[in-house]
Amino acid sequence: MKKRRLSSNVLAFCLVVAALCAAPLFLSDFRVNLLGKFISFAILAVGIDLIWGYTGILSLGHGVFFGLGAYAMGMYLKLEASGGKLPDFMSWSGLTHLPAIWAPFAHPAALIFVVLLPAGLAFLLGWLTFKNRIRGVYFSILSQALSIIFVVLFIGQQAYTGGTNGITGFTTIFGAPLILDETRLALYYAAIALLVLVYGYCRFLVTHRIGRILVAIRDGENRVRFSGYNPTGYKIFVYVSSAAIAGIAGAVFVPQVGIISPAEMGIVPSIEMVIWVAIGGRGTLIGAILGAILVNALKSGISESFPEVWSYFIGIAFIVFVLFMPMGLVGEVKKWAPRLYARLHRSAGASGEDKSEVASRPLA
Repeated sequence: MKKRRLSSNVLAFCLVVAALCAAPLFLSDFRVNLLGKFISFAILAVGIDLIWGYTGILSLGHGVFFGLGAYAMGMYLKLEASGGKLPDFMSWSGLTHLPAIWAPFAHPAALIFVVLLPAGLAFLLGWLTFKNRIRGVYFSILSQALSIIFVVLFIGQQAYTGGTNGITGFTTIFGAPLILDETRLALYYAAIALLVLVYGYCRFLVTHRIGRILVAIRDGENRVRFSGYNPTGYKIFVYVSSAAIAGIAGAVFVPQVGIISPAEMGIVPSIEMVIWVAIGGRGTLIGAILGAILVNALKSGISESFPEVWSYFIGIAFIVFVLFMPMGLVGEVKKWAPRLYARLHRSAGASGEDKSEVASRPLA
């Protein structure tokens, strides 16, 4: 049964990837670019599922890690667009020299900060909280407070971060014009490739020994501790991994959308990220991917038709899933698939028996 479940999850992921790869053949350039943004959200959702679905740590501040990765990419793209000179919003704020914190981002190698910044912050926060055995709702509140702090910080430092407007005005990426359809298509497939890599990394973790320990921590942390394991190290590791994945998702998001602002680091986006995983089905990885893509596609479609009330539809959908489908879409499929399979098997068996009876009847 375990092998069947594993193969079905991988097969479902392969089908999703195949559908995403074929999407540009049927969708307009605008829709493909929109789907590329959804793929960045799917990458983020996989990281959240790793820490929440498998380890039981509910983080309500993952928008911060997503934003740090996005800002790292945005800073590089902005300096590339300005030719390494002072960005326009800095001139408007009265700066005359490029700040030292911006200088490293003039080189493509600085994109390593897409991973290092969120991972470093997650390590510091995880070490301070998990070492002191802060968990459950208390950790969730602390992570939410982190989101508030960073939003206020980035808005207040307008001369360095662009303030409320954020960073925009990107024209090229690695020398390729972003306005070209070929560049956007290449970015789309690069996003799919990163999704495959992130999924493979998380699948490797959850299907090996460390994955069993993470699930054990989720189900009974004290029991794990009494068994001779130190949950702190494992929780810090998975928190850092999840934050790094969120940073990668942010870096994928920026060239697709063309802007990054502190609003992406707020509480509301952070809660929405958790909703994607809850609706898709936590503890499955593929559920997180499907949830992120489907919820955002639904959000985009409804907002186009009902721009004033689309948020109510999303809220109602979340309530319905929490009350009637707590295991999400994938959980419901896993729940009903064996029953449907057994019913079809019995029907096939009964049909076979009827045929055998007819064949065995003596001729009149």
